[in-house]
Amino acid sequence: MIARLRALGISGAFIAVTTLFCVWGFISSNNDPLIVTLRAAFRLGYTEGLAVQLVSFLAYGVMSLPAAALSQRLGLPRTIQLALLTMIAGCLLIRAVLPWQSYGAILAALFVLAVGINVLQVAANPLAAALGPQQTSHFRLSLAQAFNSLGVVLGAHFGSRVMLGERELVAHPGGLSDATQRTEALGAVHHAYGVMALMLAALTVFLWSQRRRITAAASTIAPAPSVSPLAALRSRWAMAGAVALGLYVGAEVSIGSVMINFLHQPGVLDLPFERGGELLANFYWGGALAGRFIGAALLMRIAAPRLLGANALFAAVLCGLAIGGHGPVAGYAALAVGLCNSIMFPTIFSITLERAGVPQSATSGLLCLAIAGGR
Repeated sequence: MIARLRALGISGAFIAVTTLFCVWGFISSNNDPLIVTLRAAFRLGYTEGLAVQLVSFLAYGVMSLPAAALSQRLGLPRTIQLALLTMIAGCLLIRAVLPWQSYGAILAALFVLAVGINVLQVAANPLAAALGPQQTSHFRLSLAQAFNSLGVVLGAHFGSRVMLGERELVAHPGGLSDATQRTEALGAVHHAYGVMALMLAALTVFLWSQRRRITAAASTIAPAPSVSPLAALRSRWAMAGAVALGLYVGAEVSIGSVMINFLHQPGVLDLPFERGGELLANFYWGGALAGRFIGAALLMRIAAPRLLGANALFAAVLCGLAIGGHGPVAGYAALAVGLCNSIMFPTIFSITLERAGVPQSATSGLLCLAIAGGR
């Protein structure tokens, strides 16, 4: 059994790196309940509320290529430590600006947090893929992303309960006109991001304790400061992978960001916001969680491109049902898209890393840049 795990690349270093995927999934998923809370607190429309997502992923457009250059110079383990410290600073900044009750200041603090998450993704994805034999890299990255989905499910539950809770939020212009209600809602956000800052601090200490093991296991990806982060632009495979990843991310985030409000509509499921947040966590992100574990197993038997194509086809059918259907059919079809989306990110990422023919840090930077385009 131990020999089999080693053959797949499941080592202590891989397990340590996988904790990163879980924690950044936990934190990223809190954007969805945060959008509902801030829309109500500041009486925002849909477009203004979705600025939370737009600002967060503006960081991907600004920082992906610089993060690739940074990881080439510092090496992946050190880049990860820097990313975690930046994420802690972002959480603390959010808490610091909340008393101002300024939506713009909150967005600026969220940008700092997103910069840290972006740098972490650029470094952690190729690291997880490289911690073992190349022929099992699809399996390894899908398994790591499964724990990212676990973090998303836990984070969506956490955010829905802490930020939405039992309060009656009216998520349209005119909601929460009372200053006391606004203060209470922002206080819940303050508490949520305090918990996340502590979680990140604990993870930073843990990864620091594992730095030698990770550095030794990652010796196949040595720092390469002389390689340009733009090298991936010369690879057709890297460019094609970036387009595919951008399309996938755009679809996934669009569905997740509006899901709570979509399920709240009388013509769909007419659910309270907190209940909608629970279904988002359990069925949409939970489907992605289950699908990634199932997908990791299937990737040992089915070629990655074939499994990717089948999932994309089923996802398109479910989107059609959500758009054209009514009531429970539309609601549960939208939720089921998460299952079909499950393996898309890790499979696209690992196929592109494998076939691009350029340094992995440059390819990872380009793929994370595509995330901004998708958002």
